[in-house]
Amino acid sequence: MNKRMETRALVGAAGASLLAGAAQAQSLDETINAAFAGATGWFVNFIFSPFPGTSFPWIVAWLVVAASVFTLYFGFIQFRVIKHSIQLVKGDYSDPNDAGEVSHFQALATALSGTVGLGNIAGVAVAIGIGGPGATFWMILAGLLGMASKFTECTLGVKYRNEYPDGTVSGGPMYYITKGFAERGMPGGKFLAALFAVFCILGAFGGGNMFQANQAHQQLSGVLGDYPGWITGVIFAIVVFVVIVGGIKSIAQVTEKIVPFMAILYCGTALIIILMNFGNIGWAFGQIFAGAFTGLGIAGGAVGALIQGFKRAAFSNEAGVGSAAIAHSAVRTKEPITEGFVSLLEPFIDTVVICTMTALVIIFTQQLVTDPATGLYVMDEATGRIATVGGTSGVGLTSAAFGSAFAFFPYILVVAVVLFAFSTMISWSYYGLKAWTYLFGEGKTQELSFKLLFCFFVIVGAAASLGPVIDFSDAAIFAMAVVNIIGLYVLMPIVKREVESYLSRLKSGEIKKFV
Repeated sequence: MNKRMETRALVGAAGASLLAGAAQAQSLDETINAAFAGATGWFVNFIFSPFPGTSFPWIVAWLVVAASVFTLYFGFIQFRVIKHSIQLVKGDYSDPNDAGEVSHFQALATALSGTVGLGNIAGVAVAIGIGGPGATFWMILAGLLGMASKFTECTLGVKYRNEYPDGTVSGGPMYYITKGFAERGMPGGKFLAALFAVFCILGAFGGGNMFQANQAHQQLSGVLGDYPGWITGVIFAIVVFVVIVGGIKSIAQVTEKIVPFMAILYCGTALIIILMNFGNIGWAFGQIFAGAFTGLGIAGGAVGALIQGFKRAAFSNEAGVGSAAIAHSAVRTKEPITEGFVSLLEPFIDTVVICTMTALVIIFTQQLVTDPATGLYVMDEATGRIATVGGTSGVGLTSAAFGSAFAFFPYILVVAVVLFAFSTMISWSYYGLKAWTYLFGEGKTQELSFKLLFCFFVIVGAAASLGPVIDFSDAAIFAMAVVNIIGLYVLMPIVKREVESYLSRLKSGEIKKFV
């Protein structure tokens, strides 16, 4: 996930009473921060702790190794079925009478809206700011490998989902770990599934909710001027509730419109800058490849670039975390493997395309300071990062890079961040809801209670600076990956049987396009 930034203090021109109220709120924030950090700091430190003697977090290695295993086990499936994946997204093989609630495209858009977000804007800038352009190479590689993880988990999500008489479905790691372990005679399935559900709920409230509202308010107040965060929170909460009260169909209808618009808005601007600098494309990729294997004089060298690239890719596309499998489980299909094929496009779009475009813009606009005499990057001793024009970092570095080409871009970035935050919140509301109903049972009362609670935390996230709370929920999201990948290792032979059966029937002509 992204670097945590504290929200601005609640200030205004309404007089001493408002200032006193803001001071009290800040004091309350600090009290909660201290108490929560003391109770949960050990968990956060454990999840993100590096291997001894390195700065490489073990959780990133856990995700990258799993992605590599699935890539080899399934014979580089992500490169063999791209054409068929696109045909499925287009609806060429879709039967409207199949069980499920949303189309392949809607499922893809919903899952993408949960991953395409601030990580693509700020996270890439952080990776390059620390690891140099070479981090981009490792980010791309991790994204390509992650396609196999998404394929595995989303296939299982559909295969073991629950289908109800009213046409609704529930799926995800909670269900395939429970049912799959039982099917294979493995113990511990119910315990692991419940543990995953708990982590998913915590992650939905924090990283998928409060953090998004927090960052959206920062961007809005940066352009509009300081104003109380609860105003942003209330507006977001109302809009989010209106969307999520309608369930996955309502969420899918919104995300299928927002995701393409976000892509056009953000990627379109990036593409213009890339085309303006097309003559330097060879130089830019030269910087990326040279940085990946030599480090180009950055701190940590090529290893530093590798660490940052893998870390940001894992935090951006969430391949192996299991969250996307919940959204993809709602698809209309009778062939589980088809949604695995569709889902593998996610890390490609999120990391290989969008993250690379962000990186190229930063490289092209030369926001990283170099020494004219040596051509090496100049390190900022105070921060331990590469010095940047204007001293920017994170989302500020991305904004400065785009702004150097288009003065109006910071305003576009505000719109992009708000849309990214909103789409991430509505997707994670669904992930959290399905984990909630897995633990507490299906029903209108259970669903409404979760949705109201989720919207309450939208307001809290926008109004407060609960850093340790969000850090804990961030750690919970990656704790989901620990549980999920254990399940994937146990169940991947089942996926292999599914893919071999489907591809043989597709080749023989038994599976035909639906007209």
